Amino acid sequence: MSRPDDPTPDDPSGDRAESTHREYVLDVRIVECTTREGATVYRFEAPHHRGIEFDDPDLAELYADVYFDVNGFEEAGTGERGVPPEIIQAGRDTLVAYFLTQPYTDVEWIASYYGEKPEKVERYVNRVRKRGTLIRDGVEERGLA
Repeated sequence: MSRPDDPTPDDPSGDRAESTHREYVLDVRIVECTTREGATVYRFEAPHHRGIEFDDPDLAELYADVYFDVNGFEEAGTGERGVPPEIIQAGRDTLVAYFLTQPYTDVEWIASYYGEKPEKVERYVNRVRKRGTLIRDGVEERGLA
């Protein structure tokens, strides 16, 4: 995963093939990028949010759920291991889901950090996924997409 504080190389040669992996409301999307070397990454994009790339599409989608759960956030300026204030304020389940999207963690690491069982971490993550879906559905129902 590349961090938003990392410089994003320009690719004037067109060595990256891109397609939309998943499109959300409010101009949020995940773009699937394939390099000439055949590597595939998934870039999260949103207004006022510098793109961040994931090797796993599920993690990119979880990141989108966290984004919607806290009504958007910006990672630029938080540093290598910083956490945006919006996520800290949102509660443990959102923080756990956000941690899971980071390259230095997995479910076992988070469970150990919080002194919980991995199953509880998965429950936290599922709550955030459900809220993300409910928020997006609400935006569509109100015609705000």
